[in-house]
Amino acid sequence: MSLDEELPELLPEWLPKQRWFAAKGRQVRSVAIASVTPLRTDGEPLLDHLLLAVDFADDSPVQHYQLLVARREHPRGELEHVVIGAVGGHIAYDGLWDTGVTEWLLDSIRTGRTVGEIRFVPEPGAEIAHGVPGRVLGVEQSNTSVSWGERSILKLFRRVLPGVNPDLELHRALRSVGSTEVAALQGAIEGVLHGEPVTLGMLQDFAANSADGWAMALASVRDLFAEGDLRADEVGGDFAAEASRLGETVGVVHAELREALATGEADPRTLARTWHDRLSASVAEVPVLAEHAEPIHAIYDAVAALPGPLPTQRVHGDLHLGQTLRTPRGWLVIDFEGEPAAPLAERVRPDSALRDIAGMLRSFDYAAFHQLSQWEPTDQWTDPDHDSQLVWRAREWAERNRSAFCDGYALRAGADPREQSVLLRAFELDKAVYELVYETRFRPTWAAIPLASITRLTTDAQSDAGV
Repeated sequence: MSLDEELPELLPEWLPKQRWFAAKGRQVRSVAIASVTPLRTDGEPLLDHLLLAVDFADDSPVQHYQLLVARREHPRGELEHVVIGAVGGHIAYDGLWDTGVTEWLLDSIRTGRTVGEIRFVPEPGAEIAHGVPGRVLGVEQSNTSVSWGERSILKLFRRVLPGVNPDLELHRALRSVGSTEVAALQGAIEGVLHGEPVTLGMLQDFAANSADGWAMALASVRDLFAEGDLRADEVGGDFAAEASRLGETVGVVHAELREALATGEADPRTLARTWHDRLSASVAEVPVLAEHAEPIHAIYDAVAALPGPLPTQRVHGDLHLGQTLRTPRGWLVIDFEGEPAAPLAERVRPDSALRDIAGMLRSFDYAAFHQLSQWEPTDQWTDPDHDSQLVWRAREWAERNRSAFCDGYALRAGADPREQSVLLRAFELDKAVYELVYETRFRPTWAAIPLASITRLTTDAQSDAGV
C-alpha cells in the first residue's frame, strides 16, 4: 500500500491531538489527501508534502491543513513524540522536527527550488542562515516555527486557505519600502490548492534577544501590585515609556503601509450597520450583554452620523501586545495574518487605522485586569461596590499606558487618535463585544475583563454626552 492509502487511516486520531489543529472539540469524520508532492525520494528521511482535507461529523465546511511527512525505518528517539504511525515498512512522523528535513527546506528556499506545484522563493538580497541546524519553537497555537541560529525563522502555516496569506503580502510590501519595524522577509514557500495559489510558509529575520510585549506588560503590572504605596510612574517596572515607543512604531508601520499599498474610503453608516448587526447577534449568544446594548447602539449611531467618508488603508487587523517584540534596537510588529476567525476577503480589505489602535488599547486593559485576577477574585473586583487599592492601581496602569501609546502614535502619525473619540470608542466597543463572546465560549473566567471594559466605555460616552 502507498502513502496516500495508509496515512489517511492514521490521521483522524493523530490530527486532533496536535496543538496547531484549529478544530479542537469537533469530531473528525475522515481525512483525505488533497494533494501529495514527493520532495525527497532517496535515502533517509523520505519526505512528502501533503495537503489534507479534513471532513467533520457535524457537516461543517472542510478544512485544509499541510503536513510535511517524513519516513525512516528507525526514527531517532527525539522524534518519538511526533510519530504518526507505520506506513509502508517505515515510520511516518511530522518532518519539521527532523534536522535533516529542516536543512533541506532552508536550502530549498536559498536556492529557489521548485518541486511540482511547490515553489521555494528567496527574497532578493536576503541573508539566509547557513550551516546551523533547525530547531522547532514550541510557543505557537496555530502555526509551527523553526529557527536556524539567530539568523532565520520559518513560519509554516498549518491551516491552508486559498489566496495569498496577508502576513506574507504585507511583509513583502513593507520590505519594498525598507521598513525596519518588522522582521525582514527572507523568503516564502508557495503552492496551489484546487487551482488557487496558497501561502505555505514564510522565512524572516530571527529577532534575537527579544521580549514579548504581553509578557513585559504583565511583569510591569506585577511590579506595581507588589509595591505597597507607589503609583505606576514611581515603580521601577513602569511600562509607559515602552508603550509610547510602541505607539511610535505602530504609527510608522501605518505610514509605510499607506506608502506601499493602496488606500481608500469607507462609509461610516455602512461601518455602523455592521457593528449593529454584530452586536445584535452577540446579545443573542451572551445575554449578559443585553443590559449594555442600548448605550452601545447609541455609540454606533454617533458613528453613522459622522460627516464624509472615513480614510482606509491596509492594517495589521489583529494588533495586541502579543503581536509585538521588544528587541535591543526597538519594537517590532509581528504576525500580520489579521483576525484568524475572519474570512480572507475581510482580512485583506482596507480598514481604518483606528482598528489597530483600538486593539492595542484593549490589550492594555487585558494586561492590567488579567493580572488583577491573579491577586483578587473576579467576583470581587467586578462588583461595583468593591473599590480596593489593587483595582485602582489596575485602572491607573491601564489608563497611563493607553495614554502613552496614543502619545507615541501621535508623534509619528501627525494626528492624535484620541481626537477621533467617537470613532475610536466605537472600534474599542466592537472589539470588546467580540472578546466577550470569545471568552464566554472558550475562557469563561476571562469574560469579566471585556465586560468591565464595556461598562467603562459606555459610561464614559454617557458622561461626555452629559447624560
